[in-house]
Amino acid sequence: MFAPRSIPWPLVALFTAGYLPPYLLPTTVGRLDTSLPLSTTQAGAVGSALLLSSATAGFLLASRVQRLGARTPARFGLALAVLGYGAAALTTAVPAVVAGAVVGGFGSGTAMTVAAARIAAERDPHRASTAGLLSVSALAGAVYLTVPHLGRAHGLPLAAIALTALAVWPLTGRLPGGTAGTRAGHGPDGRTGPDDTTTPLPHRRSGLVLAATVLCWSLAQNSLWGVSGRIGLTQAGLGDAALGAVFAVALGAGLVGVLVAGALGPRLGRAMPVGAGTVLIAGCIAVSAAATTPAAFATGEIAWNTVYPVVLSYLIGLAASLDGRGRWAVLVGSASSLGTSAGPLTGSVLSAQAGYPVMGLVLGAGLLLLAAPMTAVALHTGGRPLLPGAIRRRGGTPAALVAAATGTPSGAVPEVGAVEQPVVEIDVEAPAVAVQDAYDTAGPRQAAATPGSGTG
Repeated sequence: MFAPRSIPWPLVALFTAGYLPPYLLPTTVGRLDTSLPLSTTQAGAVGSALLLSSATAGFLLASRVQRLGARTPARFGLALAVLGYGAAALTTAVPAVVAGAVVGGFGSGTAMTVAAARIAAERDPHRASTAGLLSVSALAGAVYLTVPHLGRAHGLPLAAIALTALAVWPLTGRLPGGTAGTRAGHGPDGRTGPDDTTTPLPHRRSGLVLAATVLCWSLAQNSLWGVSGRIGLTQAGLGDAALGAVFAVALGAGLVGVLVAGALGPRLGRAMPVGAGTVLIAGCIAVSAAATTPAAFATGEIAWNTVYPVVLSYLIGLAASLDGRGRWAVLVGSASSLGTSAGPLTGSVLSAQAGYPVMGLVLGAGLLLLAAPMTAVALHTGGRPLLPGAIRRRGGTPAALVAAATGTPSGAVPEVGAVEQPVVEIDVEAPAVAVQDAYDTAGPRQAAATPGSGTG
């Protein structure tokens, strides 16, 4: 599957800890609704507050990760996640639960930001992010299978997130430290180039369009995901254990989708998976929201969760390709978190006002509209060098950037992933420069004329 040496496993673990809260959103919000004195809309608002705090961490740290290094902010974020989610899991006082969720959300958002920035600087970010999606999907599936058998307490999914952060903590010792000693002109990855704090963001228009559309894309996804548990229980007629099994199978299907995305790599480009995948997701959301039987609900959720991580992996790769230093990856990821944070509340309000089927149609129509600009960004930015000097000389030796994989290496790179390889310099004997009278005029030569003598 993956060569062990090619995957930065500490970053994958950090990615998993940061992304787990959104994956557990349905059971987290559902248990807040049923186990605490909260209405459906209030429980959705708590979930939105958690994810909004996570998005805030990303926006605050987007331009600082390279300067701060990975180890210190990762440990800080994991510590906040353990304390915040752990406290929220151990109390039933609503204000304390909300405060713990917000603190924990900021912690997991910090971990997610560090992971996204460092993965974007990897030689093959698509490969690393695919491994991260595999890891978080597998862990979330295990939680969905296990938690229903442990009771209905609101703190069980929160405790699972806290324990995950605690388990990842020892791996942070293998992350790079601060870069305070890094001089301008030497990037934090050791490559020559301007410091990320002074280098302007490349491709601002494409990056802003991508960030705005990904925000709305994530909002649509999580508007349904945040109320999927209630749809399964109240509209489709599933029991608690059966609902957990459906979510586990759906996330297992997501693993298959991620493996397919990893196997395909750049073969289909990015535009087709992003555009066509978003259209398929729109249909799956409409089916899932309108389901009134267990079979229909399971079909919609499984199909949706198969396609969703495929598109997400290409969006992560697209954001990483916009800037090899990881700034667009962090900003687009934070925009995604911002959309994710508004999802539970948006889904709760839409479903309460119009019902689940109408909510599904509204979200599906919105995704169809988003598919066009997202595809346009993928087409517009594909395959071109992003920064001046993407093909340059180092120490007098020519170097070229050769497209190879969906991921993108650090530094100035083409949008479609690449691997920087030295080009062998071959000396070619230059032909003699012709002088004006080295050739005769057209016509028959004199018998005694010598070729090239100038007689004609």
